[in-house]
Amino acid sequence: MLHDDAVEVLTRWDAPAGEQQDLRAHYLRHLAEHPDGMWRECRPEHLTASALVVDGAGERVLLTLHRTIGLWLQLGGHCEHGDQTLAGAALREATEESGLTGLTIDPMPVRLSRHQILAGGCAGTYHLDVQFRVTAAAGTAYVVSEESYDLAWFGVDELPAGLDDSVLQLVASGVR
Repeated sequence: MLHDDAVEVLTRWDAPAGEQQDLRAHYLRHLAEHPDGMWRECRPEHLTASALVVDGAGERVLLTLHRTIGLWLQLGGHCEHGDQTLAGAALREATEESGLTGLTIDPMPVRLSRHQILAGGCAGTYHLDVQFRVTAAAGTAYVVSEESYDLAWFGVDELPAGLDDSVLQLVASGVR
């Protein structure tokens, strides 16, 4: 079911011209060739789902200082066998990693990012990340999970130094 949802979402998504259309075609080819393409066990690459968590005003983003990678990133990660939809996987990850309640998700991706994993259990593989915009309800407090050293809200014009280019592109695409 999750595999079918990913194919449907990626097919329906109006990808921006250029690199994003090329990535979408790559992801769809991967899914056509790998029935297990949603799971972390699929090598050399597999789909993941992430969430750019924004505040209700769209002025701040919640980033995690990732424990394994040591960089500020958006929330998200691997799909699990109980996930029914790709957007649901991203929402589950955002909730687990932030402790925030009342999150809402745009069911269409913001962008795609293919990146090689250099640390942890997936070192040497590629994540085919499908990135969604998630909006946080006002007044909810976050909780730092085991996967993070820290979580913090950043103004979209006050992002931390050394931020990966893929995160900068996601913030630029995901904040309206």
